[in-house]
Amino acid sequence: MKVVVLCSGGMDSVTALHWARREHAVVAAMSFDYGAKHNHREIPFAAAHAAALGVRHETVRLDFVERMFASDLLKSGGAIPDGHYEEKIMKQTVVPFRNAIMLSIACGYAESVGAEGLVIAAHGGDHAIYPDCREDFMRAMGDAMRLGTYAGVQLLRPFITMTKGGIAAAGAKLGVDFTRTWSCYKGGGVHCGTCGTCVERREAFQQAGVVDPTLYASHDPLPPKPMVG
Repeated sequence: MKVVVLCSGGMDSVTALHWARREHAVVAAMSFDYGAKHNHREIPFAAAHAAALGVRHETVRLDFVERMFASDLLKSGGAIPDGHYEEKIMKQTVVPFRNAIMLSIACGYAESVGAEGLVIAAHGGDHAIYPDCREDFMRAMGDAMRLGTYAGVQLLRPFITMTKGGIAAAGAKLGVDFTRTWSCYKGGGVHCGTCGTCVERREAFQQAGVVDPTLYASHDPLPPKPMVG
């Protein structure tokens, strides 16, 4: 199947790109610059992996998101909180309806370039705080894409039931160079090691039993997972 891959440059989407390159014919990888504090760090990695795989890379600018949406993930928002990525405070980093906007654009692009599928790296660990990463949403969005295109574009979500540790393990088997991926929402010179996405990244490598090659500013003990209820 000819597919387009949403690739931010993070470890999940880069692994999805390598997976798609093995399983399908990748027409293009697509990144979105929507004013997030870390876009400038992650998008170059997406472009680099696409180039290494001989895949076309497109970056779509969504400057209206930074101007009009409320989220601490954006440069227009407040400070990125530290702590476990499943803490309620991490909801401050949710960009409202982000995946719906990106998938809509990518779906139109996919049909325009003759692709029948669109790959997204949403995974089980995203479900805690991101409503537009949950399978109910993905199923509905997939139906909309299929029904709204002549090509019946399919939404492929190979990691939707997988943990981030599982993705780290899968990426290692695929030969992904994780030093050329970015997670930290703060977007500094190195990964901070303490924000929610850094905590999630550190946990993932530990769970996978894969050596974490990431340079962190802090190696403080990981915070406990919050109690449910």
